[in-house]
Amino acid sequence: MSSMNARLPKGLFLLLAVCASIYFAHYYPRHYYPRLTRVVASHFDQHGIANGWQAKRGFFDLFVAMSFLPAFFVFGIAKIIALMPRQLINLPNKEYWPGPEQRAASMEFLSAWFARFGCAVYGVIILAFDYAVQTNLRSPYGPDRARLWYVLVLFAAFTLFWAIRFFSRFGRLARRPSI
Repeated sequence: MSSMNARLPKGLFLLLAVCASIYFAHYYPRHYYPRLTRVVASHFDQHGIANGWQAKRGFFDLFVAMSFLPAFFVFGIAKIIALMPRQLINLPNKEYWPGPEQRAASMEFLSAWFARFGCAVYGVIILAFDYAVQTNLRSPYGPDRARLWYVLVLFAAFTLFWAIRFFSRFGRLARRPSI
């Protein structure tokens, strides 16, 4: 994989961050009429019924704080792994993949791999926070709770595909051309 493959998910993450910032800033006005009350429902049970509340400011601060987790997946983990000595990298076939011949290609793969996963995690976070915002705006008739279940099922499927892709890449040794 070329490093260009990591550019798309990294760019997508930045675009998601900008769009989410603009979108959620719309619901947190400071000087004109409030769209959300000062205390918002922020936690919901499996039936979509609110069972936890917090101050609006804390709710949006939590969103910002939670945005750092997927940012770490997108921009940080692969860089940290690239700086680690080979013996500390826990990959299948660890003598081969992080070795001198395959290290650059392995790090490029991991960079793109973690960037895609970070985008998926951020998408789930954005959709979960949007669910809470929409529920607060339309209370007691919020958005269809099945929407959250669909998101979680899609995320689980993506994670399964993500793990299979990882192990199919690093679980085998590269074939050497025959002479």
